[in-house]
Amino acid sequence: MLVLGLGLASVPSASPALGLQYSADRPVGATAQQAPSWQKNAGIDQNLNRALPLNDAFKDESGRNVKLGDYFNHNRAVMMALVYYNCQMLCPQVLHGMAAALSQSGFHAGKDYDVVVASIDPADTPEDAAAEKQHFLSMIDAPASAAGSVHFLTGAQSSITDLAQATGFHYVRVPGPDGKMTQFAHSSVIMIATPDGRMSKYLFGVDYQPRDVRLALIEASTRHIGTFSDLVLLYCCSYSPTQGRYTVAVLRILGLAGLGSVLAVILLLWLLSKKPKNMPIGV
Repeated sequence: MLVLGLGLASVPSASPALGLQYSADRPVGATAQQAPSWQKNAGIDQNLNRALPLNDAFKDESGRNVKLGDYFNHNRAVMMALVYYNCQMLCPQVLHGMAAALSQSGFHAGKDYDVVVASIDPADTPEDAAAEKQHFLSMIDAPASAAGSVHFLTGAQSSITDLAQATGFHYVRVPGPDGKMTQFAHSSVIMIATPDGRMSKYLFGVDYQPRDVRLALIEASTRHIGTFSDLVLLYCCSYSPTQGRYTVAVLRILGLAGLGSVLAVILLLWLLSKKPKNMPIGV
């Protein structure tokens, strides 16, 4: 299930496809029982295997000009989130949930994965990004050496739009309580990309299961990380795009159980077919 939320920030004009806006004098929902009209435009398209715009320009938390591709092709999966740094409602929950799941996944930033968080608000500054990065690092309890693998980006509207389109992340400007267009509505989701910059998995909500995050990172890394037990668990579970999480693959488990039974029978027959050794006859 997708969670839609509102944040607080000054928002400039966005693209028609991804930053729809609604006049303050027009109701966003016809009745209290009817879902707001903007809600259908603030969802997620799961663009699995879609290439990211790696050549697009952003600024990192230090204000340095970078390209999105600078954070890929390091043989590590990349955990991603699209938020905005002046949000006071949903975005902090998304980042907190991602940090909590990563800290319990058993994997480590810089060794097993990288983190890229990008703002959807062109008004956000590198200073905003730096503050959010420090807070995020404290939540994952990462050593100082991991700071170089966690990146909080800001960018121009064109780069934001390209990234939002590639990830299928739709957001909408809506009026706040004061009637001004000062809020974003968007889905609550974190995303995992492959080392070469292709979309791999989407996990929904604000409370992400460490098991799901671990399996998603293993899959995105083409199984370059993880243990043998992880691979067995990954075989016994399958990713459900509609639910945005891993579910037990019953048929695969039954198949493994059947294979184990067949092997056990073959072993038993082999043991029974062995001739006993000649035993010495005592007096």
